[in-house]
Amino acid sequence: MHPDGWHLTHDLDEFLARTGGFLGSRPALHTVPLTVTDALRTRGPNLFGERAPLFGALEDESGAVLAALLHTPPFPVHLTPLGTREAEALAARLADLGHPVTGVSGERDAAAAFAAAWQRRTGTAGRIHKNQRLYRLAELSVPQPVPEGRARVAGPADRDLLVRWKASFMADVGEPLNQDPGGWADARIGHGGVTLWETPDGTPVSMAGVTPEAAGQVRVAPVYTPADRRGRGYAGAVTAEVSRAAREAGTAEVLLFTDLANPTSNGLYRRIGYRGVADFAVWEFGG
Repeated sequence: MHPDGWHLTHDLDEFLARTGGFLGSRPALHTVPLTVTDALRTRGPNLFGERAPLFGALEDESGAVLAALLHTPPFPVHLTPLGTREAEALAARLADLGHPVTGVSGERDAAAAFAAAWQRRTGTAGRIHKNQRLYRLAELSVPQPVPEGRARVAGPADRDLLVRWKASFMADVGEPLNQDPGGWADARIGHGGVTLWETPDGTPVSMAGVTPEAAGQVRVAPVYTPADRRGRGYAGAVTAEVSRAAREAGTAEVLLFTDLANPTSNGLYRRIGYRGVADFAVWEFGG
């Protein structure tokens, strides 16, 4: 497969015109490019920093899209599922262009294929930073017992709380805060994308976010409970609530990612009714 088969562009509209049907054909496996391109379209190309995002599509001789890539620095290159030959062609294309690649994420085999191809092409070794599992909601089950309190959608008065909790969540999972938490909070409040669980006295104790619907799918993220409030069922209750609301809104695919190194969260989401779809991996290259 020739490297020039990969069509690369910084133009979001061009990318979506080429790949929209392909991405929408498998909304669960393509949840990341679907939700990220939706955010870029609504909030601007500098959402994640000053470096322009790079988009790519691999087509066969008939023009059918076989795979796609999304790179929003400083995040890793994200790939849709692809094979070894496609990964080799992409590694050659990006290396020939001198495009900086600090990591790759995607379905486990696709990410591994690109990591191996990148090392062969550039001599830069990679290591797995995180193993994840993508889950899809099947039959919803609310964990029992339900803690006292209630769920409510976060509003403008909750902005400062969401900003703090977003930063705390990123610190807890060991990831850099690559997105302005204030802008994130504003966007989520704007579409009703964060639900809080609060105690009977009105104190918020947990949150669950949800992305805007794109191609019939939404993704639950993040789910966060402050350390001193954990172990009381709040995360399960608020996650079940946002999952129920998404399902009742008619969303076909309600999804979430977990870190496979965290058995507690994986067990919780399975109890709520989430079932595994595919395993993903995040690789880091170089030092």
